[in-house]
Parts: sequence; structure tokens; C-alpha cells
Amino acid sequence: MPLLSCQFLTGYREQRLAHLTLSFITIGYVWQEGETQPKEVLPRNLALPFVEVSRSVGLPPILTHSDLVLANWTARDPGRPLEIRNLDIIFSLPGGESLRGFILVIVLVENAAVPGIKALVQAVNAILQPSPESLLQALQRLRLSIQDIKGVLGQMHDYADPDVFYAVIRIFLSGWKDNPAMPAGLIYEGVSNEPLRYSGGSTAQSTVLQAFDEFLGIHHSEESADFLHKMRDYMPPSHKAFIEEIHSAPSLRDHILSSGNGQLLAAYNQCVEALVALRSYHIAMVTKYLITAAARAKGRRPSQLPGPPWALEERGTGGTVVLRFLKSVRDKTLEAILHQSG
Repeated sequence: MPLLSCQFLTGYREQRLAHLTLSFITIGYVWQEGETQPKEVLPRNLALPFVEVSRSVGLPPILTHSDLVLANWTARDPGRPLEIRNLDIIFSLPGGESLRGFILVIVLVENAAVPGIKALVQAVNAILQPSPESLLQALQRLRLSIQDIKGVLGQMHDYADPDVFYAVIRIFLSGWKDNPAMPAGLIYEGVSNEPLRYSGGSTAQSTVLQAFDEFLGIHHSEESADFLHKMRDYMPPSHKAFIEEIHSAPSLRDHILSSGNGQLLAAYNQCVEALVALRSYHIAMVTKYLITAAARAKGRRPSQLPGPPWALEERGTGGTVVLRFLKSVRDKTLEAILHQSG
């Protein structure tokens, strides 16, 4: 394979496409033999252009959520609604229809979050004006969006097989940081003589819930917050900047408490409760796709599926102990419920 040059890429769209392409080639190359024989050196003909284009688009040189999901879908008929039967993925990895379903359900989750993201902007403007009526409407739209996300996420059960996800797909979503299968990291030949470490793809790299948390004023434990903030470095720079803008906006919680408006307080709490319900549902789904699938894999007789992974037992692909993290995040969300003073 020749050494690829980035000098002919014109504009952001071509650079993002290059990052998408090289991220899939890289992740496939590193994990092609599974977790027992990962590649420890990325050849210079991949490493050099991947690092160069990564610097251009502001992303790390690894497969991120923005590659796997945000930039990796197309509509079969642009004139029809965005539903899974009208979507396809651009790049794939081992996992067949389950991988396709896994990616496209998350695409639809991101789409379901769009009204919620727009509601954040409306709400911030309503606080600044101020306009209680507009703020109440924005909070109601945010709640509906969070509930829609939960409903769309449920499609995962129909389109992604837990056993295939656990035994086949998950390793390709893994990185080379905090990963026992690659404790030293990966050498990017021609870039650095020392191994570099990057986390694998994770839904924590999505802007959606982090933006919701910032807007609702939800404070996570030090360990969870540290992980979530690190994941922002795996987002497109404009997405990270949006979260920071929401963080720097006037406090929604303070505004509601100082207003003494019972409708706003109730609407805020309904948003928090919807987010708690979403996170509880996510915990149940992770239990099904990781913990329960792991137990089945250990007891399964030899089959066409690979043996159960050992290095990532009960760990999310981002490198965090998944259930402990998710439960902490859910519980801290519940603590955000407001109570009217006096």
C-alpha cells in the first residue's frame, strides 16, 4: 500500500471522509486477529496520513463515535423519513447485520436528540430575555426528546444480536488505552517511537447527554466527570465547543429557584426524571449486551462465534468499568431533582 498524501484533500468534508476511512482501516488492522494478537505497530503508510488528517479535523487518530456513527450513514432515499429501513452504513467491520443495526439505531438516537439540542438553545435565550413561557416550552420539548431517545434506543433489541455484539463487534470498538490487551498502546510508525494511547469508541463521546447534563446542572462524581471530560477530546471541536457554551450559560437551576415559578420547577424535574429513566434503560441494555452475553459466552459450546473476550471483561469500550460508571451517572442525575424552598 502506497504512502497516502493529504495534500489533495480539499475542504472539511473530504478531510472528515479521510478520517472516517483511515479510522476503519486502522481499527480493522489492529484487531484483525482478535484481542489475543493485536498489532502493536501501525505501518507508516497508515500512521502518517491518519495523524496528519486527524490534526486537520481536530480528532484523535482512532475510530471515534463521530466516525462510527455520525459520519458513517447514508439515506437510501433522501426523500423518505429517517428510519432504519431507509438507512445504510458506509463502512463496516465484522458483525454483519448486527453491526449495521447497532450503528444505525445509534444514528436514529442522535436524530431523536435533535429537538432536544434545539430546545437547549431556545431555553438559554429564554433565560436571557427572560421569557418564562418560552423556557417552559423548551423544557417540555427537551423532555419529549429524551423520551423519544429512550424509545428509539429500544430498537436495538430488534436489530443487534447480543451474542454477536459481545463476541464479534465489541473488540473493534476497543482502543489502546486502559486496555489489558494492549497495555503499552500502539506505535504509530513514523510519528513517534513511543506507543500512543487512545480510548476506544464510546457513547460518552456523543455530544447529546453531556450537553443535557450541562444544561440541567447535573454534577457527577469526580471519577465519572473526569472520564466524561476526557471523552470531549474525542468529539469534533465544534461539538465540544457547544457543550462548553452550554456550561458557560446562566444556570437553569438557579433561574428556576429564584423565579419561584412552580410550572418551571415541575417541567425541570420532568426532564431530570426522563433522563434518569433513559439512563436506567441504558443500564438494562448494557447488562443484556455485556454481562448476560458474557455469561452465555462462557457456557457456550464451541461454535462459529469467537471465544469470550478476556481483556475487556465488564469494561466499556472507552476503558471504564461500565456498570459502575453508568449507575453512578444515573444516581447523580436523580440527585438533581429540585425541591421548592419554603
